[in-house]
Amino acid sequence: MYVGRVSGTVVATIKNELFQGRKLLVVDRLDLAGLAALGQAGKLVKSRAGAKYDIAVDMVQAGEGDIVLVLDEGNSARQIVDREPDGAIRAVIVGIVDEITVYDAR
Repeated sequence: MYVGRVSGTVVATIKNELFQGRKLLVVDRLDLAGLAALGQAGKLVKSRAGAKYDIAVDMVQAGEGDIVLVLDEGNSARQIVDREPDGAIRAVIVGIVDEITVYDAR
């Protein structure tokens, strides 16, 4: 599980039936510096997206720019969309983050 920022959408005219009627979003993983840059309202002050991203199934009506909680464990993701044990799904957006506090570990 990780915290990320929605940076775009994926549109596919032909897709597996599991994805029919589901929104697919591109989510950039945030590192600790990116999390520390979040303002009180949960919006990113400066972009610190990592080099990694996922295409995730949106279960919470997230939108571009939202800070989200992503479950990126295949079996758990399939359970959330009620397709366990079968289904070609790996990452699911399970929450929109309101606020994050990062404590200085020095």
